[in-house]
Amino acid sequence: MVEHLERRSAFTRAQEDYLKALYLLHGDRNPVPTRELAQRLGISSPSVSEMVTRLSAQGLVEHDRYRGQQLTREGRRIALELVRHHRLLEMFLVQVLGYSWDEVHDEAERLEHVISERMEQRIFELLGRPELDPHGHAIPTVNGKVRAASNRPLSECQPGERVVVERVSDDDAGKLRELDRRGLRPGTRLDVVEESKFEGPIEVKHKGRRESVPLGLAKAMFVTEER
Repeated sequence: MVEHLERRSAFTRAQEDYLKALYLLHGDRNPVPTRELAQRLGISSPSVSEMVTRLSAQGLVEHDRYRGQQLTREGRRIALELVRHHRLLEMFLVQVLGYSWDEVHDEAERLEHVISERMEQRIFELLGRPELDPHGHAIPTVNGKVRAASNRPLSECQPGERVVVERVSDDDAGKLRELDRRGLRPGTRLDVVEESKFEGPIEVKHKGRRESVPLGLAKAMFVTEER
């Protein structure tokens, strides 16, 4: 455990942010273009290239000039540790400190870099060993295993489908507040009535009542077929 903590302390917050961003862009499976990574981080492409060069020298990222960058096994391990911290902290803030689900992302972003593995384990046990965060995202295990998740947005569903909201994007606090107002949280069952046309809303039945879900919200909700 001491070795593990010493290794992790060798990386800066910026380096950890890059690794986590790569993971969230599926960079553990496929190369991520520099422009896409820069957009995610909100910085310039030259700045991304400079950092990626450093991370590559440390054995955390594999860089291909044409295809982009991909996490190595060690880079993925560090990224998953950070994701685990983040999602456990979000649960802690909601369940213990009474935050709403639209308030926790930024708080967790700040805290994820500084909590120890001991504190992480205490939070995990206190919360009853949760598998999901407040937005339905899987919490990685300490061994780096992650439950498979749906990447199919509600916006792509067809009339007649019965689906369950599995998770929602936490990138936009305003969207989270609106989803909450409409009762569209993970676990919600929906009957798709009419697909989106010409960038218009998707029509669903929710608790027996027909409702128009704006396309921006429908793209932020990821669903699975009801079984």
